[in-house]
Amino acid sequence: MTNDLYARMREQVLIALRAIVPDLPDDIAARVEVTPNRDPAHGDMATNAAMVSAKAARQAPAKIAAGLVTYLGEAPDVAEASAAGPGFVNIRLDPSAYRGLLPIILRSGEAYGDSKTGTGIKVNVEYVSANPTGPMHIGHCRGAVVGDALANLLAKAGFDVTKEYYINDAGAQVTALAWAAYWRYLQAIGTPLSEEEFSNEVPGGLQYRGEYLIPVGLALKAEHGNALATADLGIAAPDAWIDLVRDYTIDAMMRETHIDLAQLGVQQEVFSSERALVASGAADATIDRLAADGLIYEGVLEPPKGKTPDDWEPRPQTLFRSTEFGDDVDRPLRKSDGSNTYFANDIAYHADKLDRGFDILIDVLGADHGGYVARMRAAVKALSGGTKKFEAVLCQIVHIVRGGVPVRMSKRAGSYVTLSDLLDEVGKDAVRFTMLTRNADAQMEFDLDKALAQTRDNPVFYVQYAHARIRSVLRSAAESLSPEAVTDAALANANLDSLEAEAELALMRRLAAWPRTAEGAALAREPHRIAFFLYDLASDFHMLWNRGKDDATLRFLQKDRPEETLARLALVAATAVTIRSGLAVMGVTPVEEMR
Repeated sequence: MTNDLYARMREQVLIALRAIVPDLPDDIAARVEVTPNRDPAHGDMATNAAMVSAKAARQAPAKIAAGLVTYLGEAPDVAEASAAGPGFVNIRLDPSAYRGLLPIILRSGEAYGDSKTGTGIKVNVEYVSANPTGPMHIGHCRGAVVGDALANLLAKAGFDVTKEYYINDAGAQVTALAWAAYWRYLQAIGTPLSEEEFSNEVPGGLQYRGEYLIPVGLALKAEHGNALATADLGIAAPDAWIDLVRDYTIDAMMRETHIDLAQLGVQQEVFSSERALVASGAADATIDRLAADGLIYEGVLEPPKGKTPDDWEPRPQTLFRSTEFGDDVDRPLRKSDGSNTYFANDIAYHADKLDRGFDILIDVLGADHGGYVARMRAAVKALSGGTKKFEAVLCQIVHIVRGGVPVRMSKRAGSYVTLSDLLDEVGKDAVRFTMLTRNADAQMEFDLDKALAQTRDNPVFYVQYAHARIRSVLRSAAESLSPEAVTDAALANANLDSLEAEAELALMRRLAAWPRTAEGAALAREPHRIAFFLYDLASDFHMLWNRGKDDATLRFLQKDRPEETLARLALVAATAVTIRSGLAVMGVTPVEEMR
């Protein structure tokens, strides 16, 4: 039996609908929905079955709705069915349907809400993918949390998910990083130049001035002494040392990145190097692959309207016919000097992911990469013959505030608040939960005061407090009854008939919505829905807790009423299971007690 009560009711609706419309087309059946009713006074659920099938059945929606009311009124778990509006049918479930869900939850554990919707489809979720030029910052943090939660959510929905990080370790920025590390090395060996003096000697100037490179300079000194600054090396002869320093510094930055990601609770299975990809000749091979399909030509792009993009040149270039696949302009893969563009490398990387067998490629990107999406979608469509999908999730800017005032920049990084700073301030759970309280495409303020507050205004506290309260109730019950009597397995066998108060039913209705919520969030690529659901679930639980202060019949532990006590313990234990299931998706730890 499915653990999704909404899916079960949809099956009942389809059985009834096919009895009324025997030759119901499959594509019409696929459009039938059973959704929560906005107004509980109208019932628990509503279906659009009569509306979507009317044309195919050549019957008025009202007539089909009347037939559905008759059939559904006799269906298991249904207390009442009624027609509404132009053809909707409202459904009120018997309380036993909700009570019957509790044993399923308790036996499922955190797997409650798992589904097979993804049917094992292979999905690559690439996120963070920062240039290894400095510590991870708040912008990286949001993408890391959103990407990680989305990957967890897709796995819960039955997709075969791989989490990946693309190391942007090729190009001018990592060369600039090597120069900055060399400046810190010169300081370490006692031959320092001022920022201005060194910047005047460096192609493009000194770009990275943060203190985070001081340990790299000291480490280079410890390993090489003064050898990298001898008369025949030094600033005047960078070719002799720059590869060594660049590789050393990238490795050091990636070690820091791994530490930061681990503190954030992010563990990716695959780390791919752009530099290794370029060195392998993959970009040229991909261009040849597109050329063989007739998708490459030599041409001059029209000057764009408004701001000139970096990849436009008023000279002949090697162009990809991306407009044939939905892009608004053809894209250069080679510049007029014969060198490949960054986009050529990116196409090669996505071609590599396709060659590894992924069906859906999801990139979690900063909002400034919005213009990248159409061209990469076109490239993936061209490379796969339209059989594979490219998707992007764009993460907007995060502003850190305390007392309503923006937080000062980090001294260590020199220009931004680091992820490490934020984790030290509020901890992993608050960072992850808070980052998921807004849709990724909406800008957000991360309020440090709110993240540390122990009030309902702090959603992570509010949800964890609900779990801690439940665990406290179960510990007390274990002392008064026995530890064996209050395990999830034991409570799954409790008699639940006494659970009939409206506040109890409201909590059970919320629990019933979890599988549908998780599946919908996965398909919409919106992990923030999980944070909203958990907050609402915690609110329903806290409301029931508070009602018990005034109404003794709603208290979880009822003196001299063991059967009623076990029923209520089953309800709160199922609530804790569902909270843990949701928090696991978010990568947040369920706490046993609040300190």
